[in-house]
Amino acid sequence: MRCPGPDSCEVPPVTTTDDDQTATATARRGPWGTAPVVFWGAVAVVAVVSGLTIVFPDQASDLVGRAQSNVVSAFGWYYVLLVAAFVAFAIWLGVGRWGDITLGQDDDEPEYSLGSWFSMLFATGMGIGLVFWGVAEPLSHYADPKPGVTGTPEQLAQTAMSQTYLHWGLSAWAIYVVVGIAIAYTVHRKGRPISIRWALEPILGDRVRGRLGDVIDITAVVGTIFGVATSLGLGVLQIGAGLEHMGIAESSTTLQVVIIVVITGVATLSVVSGLDKGLKWLSNVNVSFAGLLMVAVLLLGPTLFLLREFVQSIGIYLADVVPMMLNVSAYAGTAGEEWQASWTTFFWGWWISWSPFVGIFIARISRGRTVREFVGGVLLVPSLVCFLWFSVLGGSALYTELFGGGGLVGPDGEVVPENALFDLLAGLPGGAVLSVGAIILVALFFITSADSGALVVSMLSAGGDPEPRTPLRVLWAALGGVLAIALLVAGGLTALQTAAILIALPFSVVMIGMVVATSRALHLEHMAFLRAERRQLRSAISAQISAQVDRRVDQRLGSLSRLRTAGQRRRRDQE
Repeated sequence: MRCPGPDSCEVPPVTTTDDDQTATATARRGPWGTAPVVFWGAVAVVAVVSGLTIVFPDQASDLVGRAQSNVVSAFGWYYVLLVAAFVAFAIWLGVGRWGDITLGQDDDEPEYSLGSWFSMLFATGMGIGLVFWGVAEPLSHYADPKPGVTGTPEQLAQTAMSQTYLHWGLSAWAIYVVVGIAIAYTVHRKGRPISIRWALEPILGDRVRGRLGDVIDITAVVGTIFGVATSLGLGVLQIGAGLEHMGIAESSTTLQVVIIVVITGVATLSVVSGLDKGLKWLSNVNVSFAGLLMVAVLLLGPTLFLLREFVQSIGIYLADVVPMMLNVSAYAGTAGEEWQASWTTFFWGWWISWSPFVGIFIARISRGRTVREFVGGVLLVPSLVCFLWFSVLGGSALYTELFGGGGLVGPDGEVVPENALFDLLAGLPGGAVLSVGAIILVALFFITSADSGALVVSMLSAGGDPEPRTPLRVLWAALGGVLAIALLVAGGLTALQTAAILIALPFSVVMIGMVVATSRALHLEHMAFLRAERRQLRSAISAQISAQVDRRVDQRLGSLSRLRTAGQRRRRDQE
């Protein structure tokens, strides 16, 4: 928020108070500068889940299946309604009266260029998922439509693309806006440590410094680790499928575990190098590499059709976004519940479980941007890029099925998600080279997610320290890999999906608190700004009236003086 004059706006300064410094110092009394309760609480949860899953894989898989059924049946509607509310809140922030508030001091400039900022938030937010589902999701919705959806093949293809847009568009990025704006305002505007608990200070007060704050941060740490592990699991499935598709190695659990170990090791080296070196460089390379792959598919495939399809799908998405966003398959029975669990509920749970990680990371790199810039950058630009990505890759697959030789959908209508991208690339000129590039891209996104996830979890478990110690980063990078291995052993993709849905449930309550707290904090600052404006206006009016009165008095005195002088002159003349 900009002030109308140099001395006209007295808003709370951006400084770290003694209490905040004390809170951070107190939190850093454990090993490697950790906040002991948060660190050991989160480690205990991750260790128990990983250990039981590895030791009892069959029982864990059965438990995961039952938990998925119960959670989806009871809370599927809740996820849908909540995410729709987050979209409305994000848009309200972007276009509302609070948009000019700066996430930092009023004269702060953005720390990173616009290009690097977009690259980092995009690569961290959805990288692996975009590559994994870019072909698989539109093709899956076409081959096995949502219960109740009927029509010609062309209509089913268009509906498939619209449904994909729903899962990767405004709804997904609005979840990140909610967490990111709350953390960015708290950290950069109020000078608090980088921690989830402080975003709830406007409604919880000093209770965020106690056990309640510890529980909030533990939930965020566990949610982040599970969300990252879900993406790592998806990434390793696709890398293994790509290696098998090219005849290099047969995909198996053993190969997947080896891939996780190797790439987690590389990610550990990256996280040790810091944010401005390894992660910034990786993010720029990721986005550039993804752009090259997308352009190659666009030029080598049905270019004109893909461009037309991109424009048309955006229009249909915008026309139908509200009913799609609130659709819970209520009249589709058991089939509708199962579809909802496998797709929409999974994605909302996945994004919510990722939101502490992505939100904190985006907040960390967004100092100096206004609320409006933040919302526009995080909500609109990545959504458009996701739409273009799915239109090119998914559109190419749908074109092949509708107007080409087909072959991407199995005889029984089955689509294997980890194989779909490589099946598409194999049918294009230079398919082998493109497949190698896709494997490299997945690996790079894999490393970026593990790197940024370890950095964020380290900050949280260190009491909000923006530069957590190296051993702590290494530990969390390793634990993320261990959890991904454990979940793969427990039941592959189903276990990974269910883990995301389950861990999102408690954190969704924290996000509701963030919405309330952020609204209250921005409202109070806006009121302070208006009061400052009114004080300035009253001061200016008082000064103006005073000056006018002074001028009139001077004029009156001058007139009296002239009359007196004239009278004296007449008396002298008469004498």
